[in-house]
Amino acid sequence: MSLTIKVHQAFDRAVIAEVPADDAAALERKLDIAAKAFSDRDAWMPAHQRMAILRKASELLQNNRDRFAVMIAREGGKPLTDAIIEVTRAIDGLVNAADELRNFGGKEIPMGLTAASVNRLAFTTKEPIGVVAAISAFNHPLNLIIHQIAPAIAVGCPVIIKPAATTPISCIEAVKLLREAGLDERWCQTFITDDNALAEALATDRRVAFLSFIGSARVGWYLKSKLPPGTRCALEHGGAAPVIVDRSAKLDAVVGPVVKGGYYHAGQVCVSVQRIFVHEELVAEFTERLASKVAALHVGDPTLKETEVGPLILPRETERVANWIKEATDAGTVQLGGGRLSETTLLPSVLVNPPADAKVSQLEVFGPLTCVYGYRELDEAIRIANSLPYAFQASVFSSDIAVALKAAKHLDAAAVLVNDHTAFRTDWMPFAGRRQSGYGVGGIPWTMEEMADDKMVVFNGVG
Repeated sequence: MSLTIKVHQAFDRAVIAEVPADDAAALERKLDIAAKAFSDRDAWMPAHQRMAILRKASELLQNNRDRFAVMIAREGGKPLTDAIIEVTRAIDGLVNAADELRNFGGKEIPMGLTAASVNRLAFTTKEPIGVVAAISAFNHPLNLIIHQIAPAIAVGCPVIIKPAATTPISCIEAVKLLREAGLDERWCQTFITDDNALAEALATDRRVAFLSFIGSARVGWYLKSKLPPGTRCALEHGGAAPVIVDRSAKLDAVVGPVVKGGYYHAGQVCVSVQRIFVHEELVAEFTERLASKVAALHVGDPTLKETEVGPLILPRETERVANWIKEATDAGTVQLGGGRLSETTLLPSVLVNPPADAKVSQLEVFGPLTCVYGYRELDEAIRIANSLPYAFQASVFSSDIAVALKAAKHLDAAAVLVNDHTAFRTDWMPFAGRRQSGYGVGGIPWTMEEMADDKMVVFNGVG
């Protein structure tokens, strides 16, 4: 009997599909196909063909936008409005990868700078690094897939993509569109499993040249420690993103972005607003405004257009977040809002000045919750913001350019957003976690660089 994985609707846990799962034999077969495709250099696809396939796939995705958006809302729980935006980003991401090939090349290396290097011409070219193993996360079940496979296809790497077991449908359907666009199976294969041992076997196989991993820090760092010598990787984890609200900030321009950054996809975003440090002169008014706006968010079925906050991905995640909140409230922390709508759906809430050692202050919540802390001096807020072993994206709201520049300089983050929330991202900008938050650089053009090798060619006797 064949193996299958049941896919549940995130909101009500109804089974929406049962998809075939791969076993160890399938993994071996797919790795062999990918390795043979890469080893046959005469059969590598030329750049114009890769560009044409990516552009055609983008057109096909555009034609299927609404179908994919509903799919994302059902399997992943992302509100339909945001799911449509995710599909739109994925459509553009495919074109972004194709367009990047116009500028993706080597450069001339100067010769004749020493007597030994005269009469030589040297330049570099770009080559695909080899087989890519891509392991993805549930929270953006289409766009994360595109971020991993589009760069690989553009560069010319055979890629095997393993989506999250909770959200495999978007991945399977996206790869079908690539086939329809003309991509041979050898260059992009899915690997569907909920078996962690098989996922590890994919990531650590000696035939894999590059591991692209999006998921928890615990798993990512473990897999990195198991990679064979020479295998490169990129890891995208998460954090507990800090926001500083300076005394000069205009609250009318702050609360809306903070709510969007904190409660978008029920907080299940690796750079979601979590820790909000507000100057003591503004903290009372800010907290009141924040709580009011959070209470007005429409929570419910993500397939409905009016829904702003949907469910968490699994019941156990709902229990975890609820327990973390209880730990803080048992210690005397005030909770504004909150409660439970369903097995997987928590009502959004705000915690006011939870203890520094509480889980909500120390770890990534990944739920519909933000924490507000008052501060007196900017240096104090920056110190606390930088005190965790995570560093991804941070933000500062200020009308004082000196404060904004100081925060931008001193916040330990790969990106500092000024007068915007921490979850802002475009798909062509570098996106990277520092320290425990990740390794390597994401963003489609940057991933293409990581999935490529430079090769030097030197001609002797040019005169």
